[in-house]
Order: sequence, then C-alpha cells, then structure tokens
Amino acid sequence: MDRPRFLTPAGNGLLKPTGLTRRSVLGLGAAAATSLLVPGCSRGRSDEPAPAGPATFATGNRNGVYNTFGGGLAKLVSEVTGMELQIIETNGSVDNLQRVAGMKCDMGLTTSDSALNAYEGTGTFSSGGLRFTALARTYDNYVHVVVPTASDAVNLKDLSGLTVNVGPMNSGTKVVADLILTTAKLRNVKTTNLSLEDAVKSLARKANNLGRGQGIDALIWSGGLPTKPIAELQSSVGFRLVDIGVVAEEISLKRFGGYIVSSIPPSVYGLANSVPTLAVPNYLIARPNLSDSWAWWTVNTMFRRQNDLMAAHQEAGSLDPRSAIATMPIPLHPAAERWYRANHI
Repeated sequence: MDRPRFLTPAGNGLLKPTGLTRRSVLGLGAAAATSLLVPGCSRGRSDEPAPAGPATFATGNRNGVYNTFGGGLAKLVSEVTGMELQIIETNGSVDNLQRVAGMKCDMGLTTSDSALNAYEGTGTFSSGGLRFTALARTYDNYVHVVVPTASDAVNLKDLSGLTVNVGPMNSGTKVVADLILTTAKLRNVKTTNLSLEDAVKSLARKANNLGRGQGIDALIWSGGLPTKPIAELQSSVGFRLVDIGVVAEEISLKRFGGYIVSSIPPSVYGLANSVPTLAVPNYLIARPNLSDSWAWWTVNTMFRRQNDLMAAHQEAGSLDPRSAIATMPIPLHPAAERWYRANHI
C-alpha cells in the first residue's frame, strides 16, 4: 500500500482544470481497462504529500450503509495517512450536501438525485444551488418499502390510509420517498420522519401488537444492500418488500437524476422472490477547496484498499474506478481527476 510523504500539502484543491474531460476519458474504453491498477496491490512509497491536519466525513444514520461504509473508509484513510478522518453521523444526503457545501464538513456521501438538485438549485434546493466537487461515484442505493410479514400491503396503493415512515428530514430517503408517493398518487398516507433505527423499532412494535396501537405500518428506506437494521427484522417480526416496479419505471423515464429500475435479490434478506425497485447511485463529494492531499489519499485508499473496505461493508465490492468518474454534471475535484488520469482511467 502506498504511504504518503509527510510534508505540507502542495495545493489547496483549487487547481485549474487540466483540460481532460470525462467524455474523452470514457472514450478510452477497453484500452484503459487493460492498464487499470488492481485495487489492493502495492506500488511502494508515494510522492503524494500527507494531509496537513485532520478532516471530517459526513455519513448518515447510525448503522445505515452510509455510516458503515463511511466509517470503514475513514478508518482506512486515517491509518494510511496518519491523520484522523472523523466521521459525523447525519440525516443523510441533503444534510451532507448542506454541510459539505457550507464548509462544515470536508467530505460526505450523497445520492445522485439530491446532488443534481443541489448543484442545479432545483427541488429541495430551489432557494439556491450549492457548490461542491465529486471524488467518486461509489455504489447504488436501493429503495426498500418494508412491511411486516403479516401486513396486507402488497402494492403501493395498499399503503393508502396507513402510517409510513419516509425517512428523516434532510435525507435522501425522504427525497425519493416523497417522489414515489407523489408518483403513485397516494395522498392519504400519514407520514413520519423517524431515523432508520427508530423506524425499525416502531414497525416492530406495531407488528408485535397485531397492527394495533402506536407505531408505523411501513417504512421507506434508500440504502445499500444489505441494510443491517432492516435485515435484523427478519429474525424478529419478519418482513416483506413491496413491489414498486411500475412506479420505478415511470420515475426513471420521466426524471433525469440517475434513477435506475432494478431489483433486490431474494438472497439479500431471505425473501421468496426478487423485488422490483428503484436504484439510485451514490457520490462521494467534497468541499471545493478541500486540500489536494485529502482528496487524492481518500480516492487512492478507497480503491487500493478495496478488499479491506469490503470487510466493513460488502457494498465496497461494487466500487469500480471506470464508473467512479461518472458524476456529471458534478465536477471532479482536481486531485481526484489527477488520480484517475495517473491510473489510466
């Protein structure tokens, strides 16, 4: 594994673009792939300077995949650089975008749809666009619409009249959950904004009381596979995932923002069948003036220590440098772009 030179970083993350465009790099195709560095292999000591001080990393809900994946990456980067990359628990994508663009956190994870809204000043960010850069496209989130096994809900329309958790305020989950409920024209759903862990507890509490009393009837969550608190429901009250394939297709056709029609395999949660849903790519973002050293070492560690990162969460296995540059229109941080160029991506 590369180790940095412990010198004051040269540059402040505001270098002028090199002129390389991602369109031209993507055009390299198979030739680039053949010269790709294998993650985890060692090429000895690196001349890239070490970060001059600690940094912060906005993740997400406790025990959610953002928090788990981000924690694993932060631990590895801290180990490699000798400088602490501290994780901050947050409400998720929208919160992270506000923190990073507002210079309250150095890096963070966000969904592509929220990033696009923030960059263009639309949707949740209609009061004004934010400025930030990208380090990589990482893995995809999958929308989970979770109901207890005993629930009568099979389709989205069956959520009418029920209490559904749509994720915390300022979360990417709430953005996509609101879009799904609006597209499905479900207007008589009572919504709550609990954290992931509280939503799972609330769902289990009402299910254990045979659907009566306080609690929620369903929860919507956008996260990687598997999401641990949801997976643990299978050994208590048991759960099913609602098929949202029709609405997912309508959303993916109507609105640009990285939405993909996909499915959750049965093996992930011990389900009877695969369940059609909506997938949303995730971006690793950074404040525009993040030092080159922090940007470079974060990207380098993520790919060169990919096998170790998979020990923190299996979604790290989805990382691919060739797709990591696909963050348009969010610009890559100059040091991240330099890393991809040096590694023939």
